[in-house]
Amino acid sequence: MTLRDKINASLKDAMKAKEADRLSTLRLINAAIKDRDIAARGEGEEGLVPDEVVLAILGKMVKQRQESARAYDEAGRIELAEKERAEIAVIEEFLPRQLTEAETEAAVSQAIAETEATSIRDMGRVMAALKARYTGRMDFGRVGPVVRDRLG
Repeated sequence: MTLRDKINASLKDAMKAKEADRLSTLRLINAAIKDRDIAARGEGEEGLVPDEVVLAILGKMVKQRQESARAYDEAGRIELAEKERAEIAVIEEFLPRQLTEAETEAAVSQAIAETEATSIRDMGRVMAALKARYTGRMDFGRVGPVVRDRLG
């Protein structure tokens, strides 16, 4: 079962259970995926985007909501921050388990060894290797500085 199928099955379940908030978030996910499908067709790609792209979309959605929740907290809008966190919880159901700090360190070490990276110039190759293997499982915004420190 593809990730897209799982999301659609959850959408149907949420409709049957009349879970309005969950349904709303699942519809947002579907809309984002369909937008990416349409954009891919415009770029000449055929069919539906693969699960890796869907994982990237979901990761981006989580990040956006985390930033929004942080902004709402700072502004004292607790109810809106809680709504964002509830959406994050729904989206994260479809993401694979995030790597721990130790697992991330090991993955970075392995990617550096595999790509035979020796300097900061090789950072792009290391990040590409990590993205190919760990999309949706690690925060590349946090991993970038770790790779830079190791190669610098």
